[in-house]
Amino acid sequence: MGVTKEQLESTLNSKLNPHHLEVTDTSGGCGASFVIDIVSGQFEGKRLLERHRLVNAALGEEMKQIHALSIKKALTPEQWKQQKESEKEKSESAA
Repeated sequence: MGVTKEQLESTLNSKLNPHHLEVTDTSGGCGASFVIDIVSGQFEGKRLLERHRLVNAALGEEMKQIHALSIKKALTPEQWKQQKESEKEKSESAA
């Protein structure tokens, strides 16, 4: 069997100590394809490519069994806060 969503969450929580983490299994349950949104203080001062490399490195063992990994968001806590505030303002102005 492939990797589970819970395994990825556990590994990322222990290695990157995220403020927010969302892992979605897009493989239909076989553990071969995942989408990740992650917010971590360890991303401070790093370019997007460096952030993706940090996630891939943290999932080193798991990556051997994963066919596809999409990192939708890799944000710093400040970027996450700004994004949430922006989304809130948009929803309030649309109402």
